[in-house]
Amino acid sequence: MRWDREALARLRGRISARLGFSVQTAVEAVRHNKLRAGLTSLGILFGVASVIAMLAIGKGAEREILEQMRLLGSNNVVITPLVEQKEGPVEDQQPDKQVKKFSPGLTYADAQAIARVIPAVEVTSGEIVLNTTITREGRRRSGKVVGVDTTYFRLTNLGLRRGTWFTPLQVERGLPVAIVGHAVRTRFFTTEDPIGKPLKVGDTWVTVIGVLDERRVSDQAVQRLGIRDANMDVYVPVHTLLLRFRNRAQVTQRDIELAARAPGAVARDTTTESDEQRRERSNRNQLDRVIVRVTESQLVPGVADVVQRMLARRHNAVVDFEITVPELLLKQEQRTKTIFNIVLGAIASISLVVGGIGIMNIMLASVLERIREIGVRRAVGATQRDILLQFLSEAVLISVAGGVAGIVVGAALSTAIERVAGIATIVSWLSVVVAFGVAISVGIAFGIVPAYRAARADPVVCLRYE
Repeated sequence: MRWDREALARLRGRISARLGFSVQTAVEAVRHNKLRAGLTSLGILFGVASVIAMLAIGKGAEREILEQMRLLGSNNVVITPLVEQKEGPVEDQQPDKQVKKFSPGLTYADAQAIARVIPAVEVTSGEIVLNTTITREGRRRSGKVVGVDTTYFRLTNLGLRRGTWFTPLQVERGLPVAIVGHAVRTRFFTTEDPIGKPLKVGDTWVTVIGVLDERRVSDQAVQRLGIRDANMDVYVPVHTLLLRFRNRAQVTQRDIELAARAPGAVARDTTTESDEQRRERSNRNQLDRVIVRVTESQLVPGVADVVQRMLARRHNAVVDFEITVPELLLKQEQRTKTIFNIVLGAIASISLVVGGIGIMNIMLASVLERIREIGVRRAVGATQRDILLQFLSEAVLISVAGGVAGIVVGAALSTAIERVAGIATIVSWLSVVVAFGVAISVGIAFGIVPAYRAARADPVVCLRYE
């Protein structure tokens, strides 16, 4: 048993010595031909750098999508009002045969009914947005007043920096209280604590009871996903907005007078109105948006279909609403970005293949140049395995050197892309490990053929080679 251990130790020592001598010989050969080795490793360098940069862009895109999902809220279904969609045969569209169905529009009762009837719905929240002006101590700025209930902030992932949330009693009674965005606090309460202070919103005075955390939303996310910038908004209880500001579902005396006038008189009366004011006056939807939180993500499509049928029945088959599932949109966007990254990664991998072919060509040329060296080594006792290890080590050394340099260049390239193009990039340890492993694999894969040819060379022929 002891003899076996000693024999095994001696065998390991000989293998280590041979491997070390082969690596040392490869290092000397690379040092003797620095320019050639450097030019050969450039292909690997650019290939690894491209792969690192592409993986960094893909990781940044993934983080951006996760942040967008967090902003939209997971498992949310969003319902928004829509212009009525009409469909039917041409002969049924004559004015004298048309019978216009009445629809109450999107109301707060719809949101409550959805939460009450559908079991898979965890909670719903209504939202009303009105353009207004914010005034305090001689300063005025245009902004938005948003009517919400107690569950809205949780569904939209808005955090509270100071103060308290709305209580159910404040929402039900429509008390004049408000939670302001971060930008409202910095513009109107620069030197004092806003909690408990009055703020004039439109023609109504409200008391500030809370300040939201700052939410940084990119312009692309605002346009693509419909996320409103909450920093300049003033949030009030939904019944406060309906009672003290405006309830669009109720017909006012001015609406009756305008409807009773002749078309010419109506046109003269509304000439001073802007397009936004005309749209606001013609909008009969009590809510601007309803957010529905579903208990399980796999139930989202089914709940969206049930909500569509339920609202169609409540609105007398008038399709004046639109149901959006943000998670499905984000998954489609993520799939598009994934395909884009795969294509870019495949293009970047071509550089690695080209670099590997360059290594093979240089190593084949090196074998032809060093035939006499191979013959001498074989004559003094070197085996085919020693020659194979020598040339394979040289190829791997060139490839690894290019890979290490490519990792540095790739990280610098990712930083430059983020600063210049504004694209989020993340260089992860996984991408570095993958790039380093690819560099070693390329060296082995494209160095094995020249090394095998050198090992199989006849020593007698090599010694006679001129």
